[in-house]
Amino acid sequence: MTALASQQSGRPGLDLPAMLKEAGVTALIALALTFPLVGLRTVDVGSRLTVSPRFTEVAIAVALVFIGRIGLILTREKQALPVLVVSLGVAAAAWFLPFPSAALKVIAIAGALIIAIRAAITARSDRSTLSQQERDRAMDRLGARVQDAAVWIGPIAILFAIVLPFMPFANRSVVDIGILILTYIMLGWGLNIVVGLAGLLDLGYVAFYAVGAYSYALLAHYFDFSFWLCLPLAGLLAATSGVILGFPVLRLRGDYFAIVTLGFGEIIRIVLLNWGVFTGGPNGISGIPRPSFFGIADFERRPPEGEIAFHQLFGIAFDPMHRIIFLYYLILALALCVNLFTMRIRKLPVGRAWEALREDDIACTSLGINRTNIKLAAFAIAAMFGGFAGSFFATRQGFISPESFTFIESAIILAIVVLGGMGSQIGVVVAALIIIGLPEAFRELAEYRMLAFGMGMVLIMVWRPRGLLAHRDPTILLHPKRSARQQQADSEAGE
Repeated sequence: MTALASQQSGRPGLDLPAMLKEAGVTALIALALTFPLVGLRTVDVGSRLTVSPRFTEVAIAVALVFIGRIGLILTREKQALPVLVVSLGVAAAAWFLPFPSAALKVIAIAGALIIAIRAAITARSDRSTLSQQERDRAMDRLGARVQDAAVWIGPIAILFAIVLPFMPFANRSVVDIGILILTYIMLGWGLNIVVGLAGLLDLGYVAFYAVGAYSYALLAHYFDFSFWLCLPLAGLLAATSGVILGFPVLRLRGDYFAIVTLGFGEIIRIVLLNWGVFTGGPNGISGIPRPSFFGIADFERRPPEGEIAFHQLFGIAFDPMHRIIFLYYLILALALCVNLFTMRIRKLPVGRAWEALREDDIACTSLGINRTNIKLAAFAIAAMFGGFAGSFFATRQGFISPESFTFIESAIILAIVVLGGMGSQIGVVVAALIIIGLPEAFRELAEYRMLAFGMGMVLIMVWRPRGLLAHRDPTILLHPKRSARQQQADSEAGE
């Protein structure tokens, strides 16, 4: 009777048993995950390894999950406004309530704010007279405006990246994080050729990253090659591996193709792990040479006899930051070269063929385009860029092992491409700042930082499920491109 009355009054009825059941199942799953990971902590006491229980934190975490799921269900059932008010109240109360740890307090506040944002978005959507398709088109127009603004956003971002090492706040930690983010931006731009332009789901991109890293490490170890000689060789060997993989499997489509690329990435990692005589096996390769200043000077305080040091070449005092700053500018230059190459090749016939293949491969074939060759070109070029990034990774770390090239690396790079908006260059930059920078910002939360990273990903995907900048503007237009103001005037005239 209550549900019937609510339906007659225009308000949706709430099925309380079903709601409690769904929230209870979610809480049970959270309990199964948090009990071994959070509830049982290993502690080294003297010479013994003991287990320290933290059942209170597990209980609080499960309770937060249960309450949060109730809030999401109510939001889904058109009760967004009360959920918004309660969530903001919970976030304010959590700020003053005592928690067993500061990390748990941060998670409680962040979870309440995420639910509040989700409720606010839902409440606004419910009040809006626009349909879902119209809202998607509005978000697409926003992405188009951002990409149009990239004409001046890009130079400003590049200028900021150039002066970053000399900013007052730029210590070694900031520069190291900048190097890490630029490395993933370069990898994202490389994978964007395969996923964003050609429309192929590659789950094993880390394999080319590993080939480039081990190419430089092994060539330097066995033949004493310098970084500047190994850099093009690493890209060439990675591109060759891309051709070897692509030629027999690029006739596959969809999930089958993704599974094969995933298997290729695991094959490369297992070969590196088991071929211990040549690759060092699980011990990896250490003592990888650092790059010199274009073969002119080293960054050592006391260089070998007959060579000159960087600080001696320029007559300045020795500083260990010189090498770090040089590595920063090196990866910045490599990333910008990849970006310029990608932007240029998109306007060439091969780039247009990639876009045609992404939109409709059957129509692409009917135009006389060889799909296998086009896919092979995308794979080889993307693999080459991955090899360049792997070579830089090896020389920056000075040590590599198969554990550095697991599937999670491929997943992170793919998440950067998809989250930024497939085919969007500036979207990759924004997504890399979020995906790589967010965990670094929560590094003090120790084991909770990956949970905070996941919560941030959920928030972004709730806000923009198609990616931050999902607009895909064709390279060639049959008619001149009209501004947003002209399009709005035309639509108003049509109405």
